[in-house]
Amino acid sequence: MIRISTIFIAICMVLVAASLGLVLYSIAGISGTESAIVALTALTFLILYNAVSMRLRDRTDVGGQIADLSRGTADLARQVAEFGRRLAAVEGRVVSANSAGADRIQAIVGEINELGVLVKELAVSVAGHEDMLSSGVPPATPPAPKPEDAPPKEPPAAAAIEEKSVAVVAAAPVKIVEGPAPSRSQAQILTAVKNAMEENRIDIYLQPMVTLPQRKVRFYEAVTRLRDDKDQILSADDFIGVAEAAGLIGRIDHMVMLRCVQVLRRLMVRNKDVGVFCNVAAATLGNPTTFAQCLDFLEANRALAPSLVLEFKQATFRNLGPIETEHLAALAQRGYRFSVDHVTDLRIEPRELADRGVRFIKVPASLLLDQRQTSASDIHPSDLSDLLGRFGIDLIAERIEGERAVVDLLDYDVRFGQGFLFAPPRPLRPEGASATAAASPGKAQDSNGSGKIASVEDPGLGPPRTTGNAALARRAAGPPV
Repeated sequence: MIRISTIFIAICMVLVAASLGLVLYSIAGISGTESAIVALTALTFLILYNAVSMRLRDRTDVGGQIADLSRGTADLARQVAEFGRRLAAVEGRVVSANSAGADRIQAIVGEINELGVLVKELAVSVAGHEDMLSSGVPPATPPAPKPEDAPPKEPPAAAAIEEKSVAVVAAAPVKIVEGPAPSRSQAQILTAVKNAMEENRIDIYLQPMVTLPQRKVRFYEAVTRLRDDKDQILSADDFIGVAEAAGLIGRIDHMVMLRCVQVLRRLMVRNKDVGVFCNVAAATLGNPTTFAQCLDFLEANRALAPSLVLEFKQATFRNLGPIETEHLAALAQRGYRFSVDHVTDLRIEPRELADRGVRFIKVPASLLLDQRQTSASDIHPSDLSDLLGRFGIDLIAERIEGERAVVDLLDYDVRFGQGFLFAPPRPLRPEGASATAAASPGKAQDSNGSGKIASVEDPGLGPPRTTGNAALARRAAGPPV
């Protein structure tokens, strides 16, 4: 609809033009035709002026409206961004809640499995006692030699001697752990490995890595130990070769990862800065099926990636194939860091290792302090720590056994150390009398260290609160018959 103001302006312009023509006709004496032409010309100019002025005014109004629309769009974008941030926060809370729930379920499942194993052991022990009671014959001692009734008081002393001998025998496997047991064949070791996997007798020992020179615990290395049917300890060097040949190392690594995650969660309750090194075999890294299971488990525990370090041998990194390289990239993409151990020489390419995600290299102290390595390697051992540090890799000196080695390593600017000088590998949780006896030699080795070692092992040795019933059941079962 045409506005009233526009009609009024049009009428005014017509009146002005008509008035101009009338004035020219009546006063100036111009003819009527000429007066009409002048009036129409004036009316045309007035119409053009009005149209131009209205167009300018409309343009100004449209510019203001566009500015208002721009401000409204910016406000809407800010509101959408705020809603997106809130939605992301809600999704993060949901994911963390699901992760916490999954962790609790895994812990409960682990406890149920452990209780099942303990109940099975208890049933076997009870059955053994029943067999002994059913087949036992009461001692028929003749009443005549009653003066011999006094000697039965001597068996307690003999029993004490037997207990001491049993403790020594139980401690012996820990010393044998340092080397392969010559009395075991590969078939016997394979049988022990299979039984230990089925009955959950794969234990985790923790050995701390300390800062130098403060000797403050910064990391723990999870060392795998296996117990056979007689609770004798087998070290990793004894059974890993047999397990790899039998294709069982992947399952063992998966079980060790599960235990390491449980240990790490328990340690982080008291210290958020602690970390755990978990060893992974090359066969596990190169097996797509086994690695997929491990990757799914590590993906579910991705929140622990900054504190869980996966450790591989130096030979593994030197013989990487396409599959191993892809698997390492998948782990690095999920935030996990790597460590290199079993270093045999100092020919190291830090740039290549750093690109693959390696953040720690463990070198034996004897190799760092060996003067012959100066000519055999591309870099002097005293400069190795600085070279690795340029690429974000920390050097850890392992197998330190004397204070003299610590002094020499400090000259090489080594910031982390590991070895029997600080603490030997200790069992995470004493399990039964045999495990306690097996742990006693470690305490004997602690006598040459300082009193701080007890506090070093304290976080990892205490049993978790959720396993009180399991410990009670194990204590009720008693030693195996």
